[in-house]
Amino acid sequence: MKNFWVFLSVVVVVLALVSFMVVFQVRETETVTVTRFGQPIRRIIEPGLYVKFPPPIDRVHRFDSRSRLYEGVLEETNTAGNEPIIVNSYVIWRIADPERYLVAVQDLTSAEDKLRSLLRNTQNSVIGRHHFSEFVNTDPEHIRFEQIEAQMRDEIAEHALTQYGMEIQTVGIKRLMIPERVTEKVFERMKADRKRRTDSILAAGNSEAEGIRSDADAMQKELLAVADSQAKAIRGTGDAEAARYYQMLEADPELAMFLRDIEALKKILKERSTIVLGVETEPIHLLKELPSFQSQQTSTND
Repeated sequence: MKNFWVFLSVVVVVLALVSFMVVFQVRETETVTVTRFGQPIRRIIEPGLYVKFPPPIDRVHRFDSRSRLYEGVLEETNTAGNEPIIVNSYVIWRIADPERYLVAVQDLTSAEDKLRSLLRNTQNSVIGRHHFSEFVNTDPEHIRFEQIEAQMRDEIAEHALTQYGMEIQTVGIKRLMIPERVTEKVFERMKADRKRRTDSILAAGNSEAEGIRSDADAMQKELLAVADSQAKAIRGTGDAEAARYYQMLEADPELAMFLRDIEALKKILKERSTIVLGVETEPIHLLKELPSFQSQQTSTND
């Protein structure tokens, strides 16, 4: 009985070893390439358990299918106008072709070496085609960071995929610095640019203010002319009305005063109102009795 349990334990251990050698697991974050005598025979991207021949016939090569970040070092390069700038770029990438990656790159250290070389060459090439004002400018509309990063990605992506099996997802500029020797020149240039913009805005404002003042003066003259014309017309009407009353006054002073009192009374009684005045107050005395007067012509005839 004892020998049976020993035999059973040996069988279990052997089966476990055999299973370990012929069965392997693929995780969700992995892409697996199986090689037979060094030649790729299949790629597995679905997670689960799989069977293979034991080594050295089949070998399993595991690759992380997640995106990775590679950040370059600060390096000095020149723009199209030969102005030096210091740039720190980065790359987001992943393994897209495991078989090609296995042959051309093999491991992460080698992949980062390849990316470092590609990023440096592309960075110098693309930045060298753009002027300094496209990186540093007081006017945000002149900055071309997104276009420059897109050009860098396009130049790296095809070579990285066809040569190394790496997919380049994003290329960006993380940090931009100006060497000390050109900082003062940059600041002077920025101040000059701001002064030009300030002078332009002030000139436009002065021109607009002058136009407003000119329009206001013209409107003032026009309004004064209209007001003066209306005043003359009113004075003329008043003078004519006064002349008419003067004629009436000269012809019959007593009748003229009576008509004046009647006109004043009409204005007072035009609206409903309560007025407390003495009965002898002009022209209220007219409500009490009409005055007795004779025309001047009648008196003359008499």
